[in-house]
Amino acid sequence: MRPLFAKVGVFGVGLLGGSVALGLKERFLAEEVHVYDPDPLALEKALFLGVADRAHREIGPWVGELSLGILAAPVGALKALGQAIAPHAHPESLWTDVGSVKAKVVEALENLLPHFLGGHPMAGSERAGVENAHAGLLENAVWVLTPTHRTTSRAREGIRRLVEALGAYPLEVPPRLHDELVARISHLPYLLAVALNRMVAQSRDKDLLMFLAAGGFRDLTRVASGSPRMSRDMVVENKEALKGAIEELREVLLELEGLLESPEALLEAAEEAKRTRDSLPIVRRSLLPEMHDLSVQVPDRPGEIARIATALGEAGVNIKDIEVLTIREEAGALRLGFATREERERAREILKEAGYRVR
Repeated sequence: MRPLFAKVGVFGVGLLGGSVALGLKERFLAEEVHVYDPDPLALEKALFLGVADRAHREIGPWVGELSLGILAAPVGALKALGQAIAPHAHPESLWTDVGSVKAKVVEALENLLPHFLGGHPMAGSERAGVENAHAGLLENAVWVLTPTHRTTSRAREGIRRLVEALGAYPLEVPPRLHDELVARISHLPYLLAVALNRMVAQSRDKDLLMFLAAGGFRDLTRVASGSPRMSRDMVVENKEALKGAIEELREVLLELEGLLESPEALLEAAEEAKRTRDSLPIVRRSLLPEMHDLSVQVPDRPGEIARIATALGEAGVNIKDIEVLTIREEAGALRLGFATREERERAREILKEAGYRVR
């Protein structure tokens, strides 16, 4: 059986570009995977890690041999990259990008590249670089596609097939609406993480604050550990939508400040927040199969996660999803996801018998 695509090019070999390239190779979706990056060290790592078959530091005639091109450079560099690629692109080739800002990018690239459809996989990590890439990053992720009236049927069908073949779920959203939504659930949280860390860094009690910072602060500010340059480009390119989100946040914070004088009203707001947060895990989205969760308290000892997995595996219970919820000096917690309620209850019994605290 022939792969879905012939030669595929991934332009930008970081965490996301590398993960796409690995997905193409591990799922045998391309006859040959080419990568481009101006950083020779990134290309060297990509070849060493088996991310690509061929590596290029220059845009050139090789681009014309591609049946599919995926732009994974920082958002601020995408237009210039498209301009460099355009003279070499085959007129029947498919093109997409993975940038987290869409309106400006789509407007620029659909005028430059043949059969272009903008995209944004809702997946990532605070760990940057191709050395942290893995194909599983894209599995079960919602992959937003942003067609316009200029999008060809060839692009729409081809890029949807790519997304589904990589194990993700395509969701079509207009480019400007995408930017408004992402400003609130991705870009604003990043700025909040920067703000909270900035407050600590500029405090005269910095050392004491850092010593006292517990899991809640670490979880809330985790996204600030990503690539500062890429994150900077992301929020600047989406600054108009982000400014609107910041204004909304100001109003909400002022409202909450007022509720400090009304404990019952603040409790209602907190309960509403809890209901919203508890509905957020991706496994509960309607696009994905329903998952049945179990939380397990785990002692901080070597091999505990392996013991849990072994106990369930020997009993024939399959863990479909796993997440580390907290890390403490004395203990941590895992969220385990199971395909059925019956498997979850069976897992609960097994782990209780093994001495674990489960809820």
